[in-house]
Amino acid sequence: MFSWLSRRIHSVFLISGLSCGVLAGVLLSYYFPSQWFTAASWWVVWLFWLALCFWKARRWTLIVLCMVGATIGYGRGAYELASWVDLSHYTGRTVTMSGTVREDPASGSGSEVRLRLDSVQINGVRYGGVYWVSVSGSGAKAIERSDRVTVRGTLDEGFGTFAATMFRVGLVELQKHVRFDPMLEVRNYFADMIRTALPDPQASLGIGYILGQKRALPADFEAALLTVGLTHVVVASGYNLTILVRVSRRLFERVSRYMAVLASGTLIVAFVGITGLSPSMSRAGLVAGLSLIAWYYGRTIHPAVLLVVTAAISVLVQPSYLWGDVGWMLSFASFAGVMFLAPLLQVYFYGDKKPGLVRQVLGETFSAQVLTLPLILVTFGVISNVALVANLLVLPLVPLAMLLTFVAGLAAMWLPWLAGLMALPAYWLLSYMTWIIGLLAELPWASSEVSVDVPTALVLYGFIILLIVWLKRRTRLSFRQVNLVE
Repeated sequence: MFSWLSRRIHSVFLISGLSCGVLAGVLLSYYFPSQWFTAASWWVVWLFWLALCFWKARRWTLIVLCMVGATIGYGRGAYELASWVDLSHYTGRTVTMSGTVREDPASGSGSEVRLRLDSVQINGVRYGGVYWVSVSGSGAKAIERSDRVTVRGTLDEGFGTFAATMFRVGLVELQKHVRFDPMLEVRNYFADMIRTALPDPQASLGIGYILGQKRALPADFEAALLTVGLTHVVVASGYNLTILVRVSRRLFERVSRYMAVLASGTLIVAFVGITGLSPSMSRAGLVAGLSLIAWYYGRTIHPAVLLVVTAAISVLVQPSYLWGDVGWMLSFASFAGVMFLAPLLQVYFYGDKKPGLVRQVLGETFSAQVLTLPLILVTFGVISNVALVANLLVLPLVPLAMLLTFVAGLAAMWLPWLAGLMALPAYWLLSYMTWIIGLLAELPWASSEVSVDVPTALVLYGFIILLIVWLKRRTRLSFRQVNLVE
């Protein structure tokens, strides 16, 4: 037994064990809260064991790293929870709240916008946590990411990971761009240029593709996107980032691997900066970055390792992601579908033949929908019956639409007298897409209401895992062959 524990182990297993420990610790801190492991002096202990375990790299160190990761995760989660305070004495009362908008606002009905605020003060007293606030009335549509708003209304209990909520409150004061966010100005300027070259809804759709600016979409068109299951391509999503990184890598690889990584890495940082660090983008940026580094060094990373390491990093930055952030969970479920189920289905049905664009899009879309379906049923209770068809008819053309929209924006900036002419290809392609979306959304059976409870969702995920295991045994596919950026 001792000799087995003393055998050497690859550092990848150590990193995976540490990451699994972090995830377990953050989760435990939420259900069994205390102030354990929150003192800064614990880092001396953690750094000692981390250095020792990676230096020795034996099997017994994997067990130690799991425990170290669990205590690090627990300490990070406990520290985050300590900033959450009891707001029950404010619940049901009219308060004045000031806070900074941390992500792009989402549009509601009419003039309503929905915000996520941090750095919050309630009646002049500062509180931790994130707050969900919907603002309506004059000035609401002018609110942007990084603005500081002051609102007044009734404070209600929070839901999910939100400390508290306020519904349809009035805007008292708006301070523009109080948080350093230089890429926001770049995005807004380029979006305005696209709007001078293209009309709506084509302009809004194109802006959503390349800039992730969902709020600009007309309300009825946004509802249609939700019905046909295409919202993920017009918000700050991993799909858009994956397209950009794949194209950039393949283009600059002809020069050198170094240039490919430099250009693609810069693209990742710029895109995340422009769209904002939402839960889905934090996952997408980390996955794309790690995959790019592995490709540069000629290494392969098992998708399971990539999944747990990325999840651990993101929850160390924001533990509340693991405590109930649906966007974060859907993003990881979608990623698992693309990296596990999609390649298995491709090999099972078509063997080693490299998939074409349409087959790849169809397989990845179907797989992502399968892995997110139980979570969607629990959270929303609505599924799209036309999502597969809509994705097949639209997704293969998204890279071209992104390119043509980008060209239209550049033309509006540098050749305004030719902008209308140079924007015609983008207009025609985006018009086709809006027509398809509208046509499918109007079908009476386009979506269905199906709601399940958490135990049922877990059973569904159990069947999906069994399917993946069965396909893995039948195909004998090595997941190390799967790389997101190739």
